[in-house]
Amino acid sequence: MLRTHTCGQLRVENVGQEVTLCGWVDTTRDHGGAVFLDLRDRYGKTQVVVAPQSGPEVLELAKSLRGEDVVLVRGTVSHRLEGKINAKIATGEIEIRGTYVEVLNRSVTPPFFPGQEELPGEDLRLKYRYLDLRREQMQKTLILRSRIEKTMRDYFEENDFIDVETPILGRSTPEGARDYLVPSRVHWGHFYALPQSPQLYKQIMMIAGYDRYVQIARCFRDEDLRADRQPEFTQLDLEMSFVNAEDIIGMIDGLMVRLAKEHLGIELKTPLPRMTYDEAMRRFGSDCPDLRYGLEIVDISAQAKKTEFRVFRETVDAGGYVRGFNVNGRAEEFSRKRIDELTEIIKKDFGAKGLAWFRVEPDGTLWSPISKNLAPELLVEIGQAFSAKPSDIIFLVADSWDVTCKALNGLRRRLAAELKLYDPKTMNFSWVVEFPMFDHDPEENRWVAMHHPFTAPRVQDFEMLNTDPGRCRAQAYDLVINGYEAGGGTIRIHNSDIQSQVFGLLGITPEIARDRFGFLLDALRFGAPPHGGIALGIDRIVMLFGGMDNIRDCIAFPKTQKATDMMTEAPGTVEKKQLKELHIQIETPPASA
Repeated sequence: MLRTHTCGQLRVENVGQEVTLCGWVDTTRDHGGAVFLDLRDRYGKTQVVVAPQSGPEVLELAKSLRGEDVVLVRGTVSHRLEGKINAKIATGEIEIRGTYVEVLNRSVTPPFFPGQEELPGEDLRLKYRYLDLRREQMQKTLILRSRIEKTMRDYFEENDFIDVETPILGRSTPEGARDYLVPSRVHWGHFYALPQSPQLYKQIMMIAGYDRYVQIARCFRDEDLRADRQPEFTQLDLEMSFVNAEDIIGMIDGLMVRLAKEHLGIELKTPLPRMTYDEAMRRFGSDCPDLRYGLEIVDISAQAKKTEFRVFRETVDAGGYVRGFNVNGRAEEFSRKRIDELTEIIKKDFGAKGLAWFRVEPDGTLWSPISKNLAPELLVEIGQAFSAKPSDIIFLVADSWDVTCKALNGLRRRLAAELKLYDPKTMNFSWVVEFPMFDHDPEENRWVAMHHPFTAPRVQDFEMLNTDPGRCRAQAYDLVINGYEAGGGTIRIHNSDIQSQVFGLLGITPEIARDRFGFLLDALRFGAPPHGGIALGIDRIVMLFGGMDNIRDCIAFPKTQKATDMMTEAPGTVEKKQLKELHIQIETPPASA
């Protein structure tokens, strides 16, 4: 090894030792003849002093050093002078009196320095990701990620799980987002697909008798992106045999207890709280509600039906809803201008027709521009429904169920952040259970799977597969942390006939089912045990445990929201020879491409 110690290792007990450090020059300071260097690696920083006593050649070399040069320094560990101790760093009580300096590699002037206080734009950071990864915060995040993954592996090994790798090159199956396709050179016109998840393989593992499977798996989905999604991502994937939903939830409860204790220093009580999908949508307008604050949604459709106020009455008569929430004691913070801005936001972002509101006056009455259209006794009923008190402000949306959910959930999250209704360091863990088995696609007039096509219905809802699929509930469960879906799982269908029936409801014909899923349907006939599992988003969990709000900040080499790698400039073009080998011809792109 070139070095005897790292830049974060030395302490006062090392004083007097001859040491060799290697690292990057973080800062340099010329103090009237002596040069002070802060030498940095991923373990920390150490101050190096090169004085005239080190010799003119060493001193001149030290003076020539610039930020991000890579150097080797040899010297003696010494106490820092009185009054010069730096309590902000672990090595702040000592310094190295340098006797030898060697430049291992010079650096050109970088577009930004890892130690600078103000971060550059994200595009620049992603283009020069190797510089960005030198930042202390990025290093801490990747170390946290590594430790979280180790905790996960240790926990599941203790619980008798077997870590099994599944294929990256598989078969394209119609089960969710778009696949990333990989053309086969030796099989003309045929394609592999990168896995959206190891779903089918882990079910096969259960049929094969490996009753506890786990894997930290790479997954790929060609879908529209946002801040908390990536085209390639990592998930903790597990499957268990001879279990029900409670067993899976209990296993993950135990994992969350371990992770929270080891990496957040908090004690979680189990079982973690849970609510049904219907309750979550009714109270919070979201199937992944943030429970760190109130702002619970109240339905006043019954009261709205009594009024002659046209917007409310016509909405309810048409089968819609009037729903809203109360912001306690903050009415004075909402000017008409701000309310107008919020109205435009929910119109633009969520398709709502508008935003109604009531301010609660000192005498407890409700006032707004629409108050004159509602009878006094009805205003009292509305105030009681929201437990209204002076200085409260109530926001209402009159629209379809879906629009009221989306608009109020979006408004709820926005106001909670703006009004600082919660401590960002607070962590809230909960479960949402009993999801609908199917969702209806009005454009194609067909059922689609709420989770995936292999999800089992609740035992008591089996008959609804034949009579009323829209009312059928699934054995499905999502882990929610701070309003983010941190993981989702289901109990699987382990009967071939039921699986074929569900395929039929989803519009997957017997011919397509046989072509795409024939191996699964066959395997289910060879003694498939009851089984189920879950996948946890590791990127998202690291983001939440690290107190971040952008998933790209916890991935070493992420893609942008347009699925491009700014550093390597992927995706890129390839040579015609490669395309010819794969029997691929590129069409002229449309003008908008």
